[in-house]
Parts: sequence; C-alpha cells; structure tokens
Amino acid sequence: MTVGNGGKRLNGCAGIEVKRPEGYCAGVGKNGGYGDLSGGVRIEEVLEREGVLVSTTVGVSMYPMLRNRRDTVIVSPASGHLKKYDVPLYRRGGKYVLHRIVDVVDDRYVICGDNCIRREYDITDREIIGVLTGFYRGDREMAMDSIGYRIYVRVWCALYPVRKIYKLVRMEAGKMYRCVKKRNL
Repeated sequence: MTVGNGGKRLNGCAGIEVKRPEGYCAGVGKNGGYGDLSGGVRIEEVLEREGVLVSTTVGVSMYPMLRNRRDTVIVSPASGHLKKYDVPLYRRGGKYVLHRIVDVVDDRYVICGDNCIRREYDITDREIIGVLTGFYRGDREMAMDSIGYRIYVRVWCALYPVRKIYKLVRMEAGKMYRCVKKRNL
C-alpha cells in the first residue's frame, strides 16, 4: 500500500492518503501530497504526535470492506501482539500497507488484503506501525466490534480458497481470450 502523493497512486495497488487536519501544515510534502515520503510528515510521526491517524484509503486491495478514495480509516498505534483478523498498518519498502492478518504463526503474521490472492508471510511486530481501530463507509461509521462486521470477516476469510480459484480462472480465461483475439486480427 502506498501513500497518496498529490492525489496520484504510487508504486502499488493500494495506499493511504493522509488528510490534513484543519490548520495543520507539517504534513504537506514538496509535491503537495499529504503523507508524501519525499519531504512531508511520515505516518509514524503523525501516530506518535497525535495518537491516531484519520485517512482516506487509496486502492482496491481491501475491497469490499474499504472502497478506493471513498472510505475513511482510523488507525491507532499498535500495542502488543495482534490477533487473527486484525488489520495492521505496516511498511513494505517505501510503501504503507493496510491488510488483514489471516494467520498467526509463532511471533509472525500471515497477511492478505481482502481483495488479494497473494499472501505475505513473516511480517513481525517490529514492522507494524498501527492497527485499524475503526472506519467510515461514506458518512456511516462501521463498528468493528459489531456482529455484522465479525460475520463479514469470518465469512470473507473462509471464502479465500474459492475467491482465489475464481480469480486465477478468470485471469487465465482473459489470457486465452486475448490470445485468440490477437490471432484473429
């Protein structure tokens, strides 16, 4: 997941665009993007100073839970070991990633976006910056401790094998279609 840069996507399928609070200037990068790593405030600094990060999401890796540039996330600093189904914010290279923990193995996490089929292994507490503590779907606050959210998470994660097969079949069918179409030209 990457940080928004003047409204443009950077190096990845998803990211966070840091919204500037009223009267707050420190987060403006040299390209005008909030949370821009090229000279603006870093998310770690915002979490340390403010104790919370409120931001819109960028990308589709957590769809259908979080919609591209339409939903707002609330991230708090991570404290202690996280659990399965928590949604941590961590860094992968120069990008910030907000994906779900799908398994905990010893002291490491297996993490995957809700709309992704590739899992990331060996993420440690040291790499985790914060954890999703709430989100707004449009203007409506979604309670992460509600029964509806908990059912969504468990059903969505249980359907991972079906979603993976569907996406792989769809991807291969698209390749075959493009190959046939190219031959007929």
